[in-house]
Amino acid sequence: MGQAVETKYISVEIERQDTTDSQPYWEKFNVPYRHGMNVISILMEIQRNPVTADGKNTSPVSWDMNCLEEVCGACSMVINGRPRQSCSALVDQLEQPIKLQPMSTFPVVRDLQIDRSRMFDSLKKVKAWVPIDGSYDLGEGPRMPERKREWAYELSKCMTCGVCLEACPNVNTHSDFMGPAPLSQVRLFNAHPTGAMNKDERLSAIMGEGGLANCGNSQNCVVACPKGIPLTTSIASLNRATTVQMFKNFFGSDHMVD
Repeated sequence: MGQAVETKYISVEIERQDTTDSQPYWEKFNVPYRHGMNVISILMEIQRNPVTADGKNTSPVSWDMNCLEEVCGACSMVINGRPRQSCSALVDQLEQPIKLQPMSTFPVVRDLQIDRSRMFDSLKKVKAWVPIDGSYDLGEGPRMPERKREWAYELSKCMTCGVCLEACPNVNTHSDFMGPAPLSQVRLFNAHPTGAMNKDERLSAIMGEGGLANCGNSQNCVVACPKGIPLTTSIASLNRATTVQMFKNFFGSDHMVD
């Protein structure tokens, strides 16, 4: 008769919240271990069998996910005290008990699911897009030099995950600071040959309330960014650009100044 194989379990603690206005509470789970599991695998197992570590039936945990390959940014949460993507957080690399919490920078919808409207509203404020309406053929348009395109590509990797905002001490419920991600997108779209037509407008947007002046230069953002985007370099570049813009606004120059 063969020897029984002992099942290995993962200890998980999850900060839960039933509604936006309700008080958070913690629940503990023991999840069967499988090789190669990530945090999403844990949550899916709890969804399949929502029973706490002490045998109590509970509701499935709510969270956001989409691509499962660190591209969409939807599955951001705080894992063992660090904001990151749950799809790329491997169980074998995490200390147990694995503690899962929603990102505190954004309002909680339910459990680990958050409302990132604050960040998307900031992207609207700075017009983080190239204004081409598609109503007629514009042709190929101007081309960027290859060297410039290479560093612009690094900025374009932003997946609006919100991790940099969570890591930034200046982004909180007592501040209207838009945070590193929208600022970096200003640099990206101002560098685009067509996007530069709205350069002055974008810079003016970040020179106001909640803009560049609210950055405390903690540099937490660039450390936390899962895509390694040079956020602090963008912020430094924008400091120079807004200074130039300030003089342009004061003297009323009609000419582009770089």
